[in-house]
Amino acid sequence: MLQLRASSVADTHAIAAAVASLARAGDMILLAGEMGAGKTAFAQGFGRALGVEEPITSPTYTLVHSYDLPPSQRRARTLHHADLYRLERTTEVAELALAELAEFGGIVLIEWGDVVESTFGDHLTVLLSNVIDDDAGGEEADPAADELVSDSRRHVEIAGVGSSWAARWERIAWALEQFA
Repeated sequence: MLQLRASSVADTHAIAAAVASLARAGDMILLAGEMGAGKTAFAQGFGRALGVEEPITSPTYTLVHSYDLPPSQRRARTLHHADLYRLERTTEVAELALAELAEFGGIVLIEWGDVVESTFGDHLTVLLSNVIDDDAGGEEADPAADELVSDSRRHVEIAGVGSSWAARWERIAWALEQFA
């Protein structure tokens, strides 16, 4: 597991871009963390790194947003961004067919994916958590206090599950070394 620190939204975007540089078709990336911890910010940085030019927003109500990737980006055809926050049963998750979206040339980012992590095979988990003041003992941010959450530093933990991520682990660690 990698333990990282992001001191700004720009750092969160940079961490996401580094992960995106090593992502390929078929990858599932689960984004975890409390409300306001930076899951959508991570998705924005990830998408921009893959060449998505349209605004990336949280798919909380539509459940999945899909973005065609430019032809120059040959690692995958589509970025799918899902949000499982509103789903109550694992059958609802299965109906989204996220694994199939990955199988057909897509990369799938899943906000709140940790709640059903055991249903996915190989995947990367990115856990984001807000910290108001690292020097004052690392107190967690209050997700209800938007002004604190948006300005806070983030801890980012990244863990790979399965052989596909194990094969890329050293490159991921090297790409993210500056945030360790």
